[in-house]
Amino acid sequence: MPIEEVAGVIQDLIKEGKIQHWGLSEAGVETIRRAHAVQPLTAVESEYSMMWRGPEQELLPTLEELGIGFVPFAPLGKGFLTGTIDKNSTFSSDDFRSKQPRFQAEHLAANQILVDIIKKFASEKNVTPAQISLAWVLAQKPWIVPNPGTRKLERLEENLAAVNVELTFAELSDLNTALSKIEISGDRYPAGSDYAKRASK
Repeated sequence: MPIEEVAGVIQDLIKEGKIQHWGLSEAGVETIRRAHAVQPLTAVESEYSMMWRGPEQELLPTLEELGIGFVPFAPLGKGFLTGTIDKNSTFSSDDFRSKQPRFQAEHLAANQILVDIIKKFASEKNVTPAQISLAWVLAQKPWIVPNPGTRKLERLEENLAAVNVELTFAELSDLNTALSKIEISGDRYPAGSDYAKRASK
């Protein structure tokens, strides 16, 4: 179905007072522009973290231009950036990570260098790796609201405390310089999967 038709239905619902805002998930910039032209978008959701910086190329500039908010999912790299996952970690068959290439042992081992960098910064500021990871996302743009998933109250409290972690310009620069030297191993989704076909379309 053309995105313009979807946006038109949303527009009708807004006029009827049934909803106030709407957004898209994992949409490409062309789809975003076409939808926004019919009914302005409030937010777009997509994966974004120190482990996946793809949105910086086209998505973030487009959202800034159009005045659309950004809601990054998996800002903790689906748990990897917390420092609690390594090459020996296993995932049950009902855990989505068991099907993702980047969570295979060889990629977990290769990407450990990223976690080591985050742990170093966390140690220097006396905070957790998760808090550094979220603080980095929050520091990118004022209109970014990360959406870290959790099932535990203590993790929720830890994540919320990230708003109090301030990265100085120098710290952010040092962190970004270190990140620029790392090539993340493993794809987000299995090649040819429905997820891979739909993302950023």
